[in-house]
Amino acid sequence: MGDTASTGPVLDRDEVDRALARLGAEHEAIETSLLALQDHAGRRLLEGAELTGVTKDRWAAAETSITLLWTYFDAYSGALRTAREIRARRRWSSREDLVELTELLRGECVTLAGSAAAGARAAEGGAPGHRLSERYSLAALVERMNELYASSLDMVVAADAVWSALPARIDLLAAELQRTRRLAHSVGVRPGEHPAGDDLERITRTLTGLRERVVSDPLAYWLPGEGSSAPGGGRPDTTLYDREARALEDVRREIDAVLTVRQDAEQRIVRLRDVLSRADRTLAEARTARGEVLAKIAATEVPPVSGPPTALQEQLATAAEYRRNAQWNRLSPLLESLEQKAEDELLRARESLTAVTAPLAVRAELRGRLDAYKAKVARHGLAEDPELVEKYEKARRMLWSAPCDLRVAEEAVLRYQRAAVELLGSTRPGA
Repeated sequence: MGDTASTGPVLDRDEVDRALARLGAEHEAIETSLLALQDHAGRRLLEGAELTGVTKDRWAAAETSITLLWTYFDAYSGALRTAREIRARRRWSSREDLVELTELLRGECVTLAGSAAAGARAAEGGAPGHRLSERYSLAALVERMNELYASSLDMVVAADAVWSALPARIDLLAAELQRTRRLAHSVGVRPGEHPAGDDLERITRTLTGLRERVVSDPLAYWLPGEGSSAPGGGRPDTTLYDREARALEDVRREIDAVLTVRQDAEQRIVRLRDVLSRADRTLAEARTARGEVLAKIAATEVPPVSGPPTALQEQLATAAEYRRNAQWNRLSPLLESLEQKAEDELLRARESLTAVTAPLAVRAELRGRLDAYKAKVARHGLAEDPELVEKYEKARRMLWSAPCDLRVAEEAVLRYQRAAVELLGSTRPGA
């Protein structure tokens, strides 16, 4: 077997077919990864955020890398398409075809224009340079795409992880802080009058500033994992948050020491009222949601929702009466029993809300799946296919009309999905 100038021995027909199959699988895997990155919630948040600091700099570099990834992918797709066309010319490829295919599959057959080449060097952190073009082999192109994808995904996943963890935790801590402030004021613990009151003011300022910085520069609060090369390897840096959480807990203990003497029973009764109120509100929300589900979803078993916890409210009124009459021997066991029952009631209320809203979640998932496949076929230029249009419209009518039969709607979505997959498979180059 002869040699080409730069790629070694000429591939035979079987070797070409195996290489094309491998490259096709790589092409599909890369496309799936790129689409997942494009749809990643963290990337969408980064696009719309007012960024500062290290996140702003790294996102600018990541945007360049993502743009370059698609440029590389388009070039890779074009080269693969050309190779498949050459292979499809005849069943038994000629010597000239095999030489050409060998050069395409092993040689530096992909040429990137100067702007893309400059973008590649910029994404790598190098000087832009002034070359008119650069050439890559398909293997080198895949390696470059993998590197750029890993670095871009690492940045997106890290930012998303911080945004998913810290702001929510800060908000919960801030809500707890506000409750503590109100409680502190009720027992005379105020700024300028008590050290704990000053601490509450400082914690408030710190949490407010921390949240603003986390939202604008999440990567400043990211600790990469040591020795981990996987994208997103690491964890959010909660050092400052943890410090303030401990400080708030210290303040709470100090306030509790005051309350233990002055109003331990009253505090417990107030907490019980709060828990029962939340349970009542959650049940009311569940009842409203159940009516919405019954109106919008057909042929679905929707569990009933219990009424408000009136029996517990009556027991709570009894506890308040015990406190007013200083009947501590009766109040203590009643409060202990009520605290457990109230938490159980709140848990049941939350479970009830989750159960009755489950059909709406299923409908939302079906809607998302339907639109995702529509977008996919549109990217391949198949959005106007009559069969797909008919199946899409049928599924859409079912999902966006009330009442919606989820079983029938899911079957319609599956029919559209199968038709889309079949059509996409039949229109692939070389199919």
